[in-house]
Amino acid sequence: MNTLIKNINEVLTLEAARKKDGRNIQPEDSSIKKYVSLIHNDKKILWIGRLSEIPAEYSIDKEIDLEGHVMTPEIVDSHTHLVFGGDRSFEYTLRLNGADYQEIANAGGGILSSMEKTKAASESELFDKGVERVLRLKSYGVGTIEIKSGYGLTLESERKLTHVISRLKDHFKDSIQIKNTFMAAHAVPKSFDSSKRYLEEIVFPLFKEFAKEGVIDFVDVFHEEGYFSLEDCENLINLARELKIPFKMHADEFNDNGGAKFAATNGAISADHLLAASNDGINALAKSDTVATLLPGTAFFLGKPLPNARKMLDAGCKVALASDYNPGSCHCDNLLLIASIAAKNLGLNFTELWSSITLNAAAALMLENQGSIEVGMKPRFSIFECESLDQITYSWGRNFSK
Repeated sequence: MNTLIKNINEVLTLEAARKKDGRNIQPEDSSIKKYVSLIHNDKKILWIGRLSEIPAEYSIDKEIDLEGHVMTPEIVDSHTHLVFGGDRSFEYTLRLNGADYQEIANAGGGILSSMEKTKAASESELFDKGVERVLRLKSYGVGTIEIKSGYGLTLESERKLTHVISRLKDHFKDSIQIKNTFMAAHAVPKSFDSSKRYLEEIVFPLFKEFAKEGVIDFVDVFHEEGYFSLEDCENLINLARELKIPFKMHADEFNDNGGAKFAATNGAISADHLLAASNDGINALAKSDTVATLLPGTAFFLGKPLPNARKMLDAGCKVALASDYNPGSCHCDNLLLIASIAAKNLGLNFTELWSSITLNAAAALMLENQGSIEVGMKPRFSIFECESLDQITYSWGRNFSK
């Protein structure tokens, strides 16, 4: 079936940005087209041009008039933890009142708090909450979402979380792409005396189980002091290669632990956070295909300095932004809001901003033929009811999504 979308005020094609592989992007690489129409079928964009110039070869089965609207490549949130139980709002109040991480943990907060609340929630409760959260992200114009497990940390709870994400993926398959990332290596429960033992007894058996079932798309690990060492990461990566599951890493969030360089040199699909990434790590990322996924909402939420995005961009890194929506360190699910606020503080130009949540975010999830609006690309768009693209990022928190 061929669909004609006509009279679009502006189309952010990102054609030039895609030809640069999402690197060293200049403002003019937005490749904006004004007052155009396009034809697509279920699989790809067939034609873009003036309404009066539609080739006679295309039969039209459906028409959509988007006068007074703008179009961008589909917004992709490539890093979320949106399936979890419970509420940790009291922690933010403690944080505002000066409490540090240990004081919050002593008050019953932290990742292990989410573990207990997630364990107590039924699969049905987690699924229903997940549906509610996915629909809210969709309402902002997000069309692809990555969801990580990691708040279970036991065989039963991590199995439950991964099955919930799998159910969400199937439930939304006709409207939203969901990627299922196995991240039981998120923290080490107090019942284990070492990260090595936790990996061997919980993470590795589940990883093999889910890989065999074919329900997961990626595996992820939190590399940080007090969490999982480079040796742990190497053992997990070796298993990922054996199971043929692509891997991602939470790297250099609190300290420069060499995580960015390790991720880049070992072929990680993305290295995420990078608040403390060193020059060596940044240079390694620039020379690799690993996407540098920055999570500025987390820095804002925790009151930490932002990552050095400008240095990464100038070095030639492929930079994406994601929300990191989660119950503890960034309870904000609006990626477009986060990106709009963070862009100036990170030193991003207009095209870098949009590429980071579309083109490069798609690369962070290995999505082929997605992230730009060109003939032959997948017809995955975000549509906004406003006169110009400028209005979207200018109007912080206002939702123009159609």
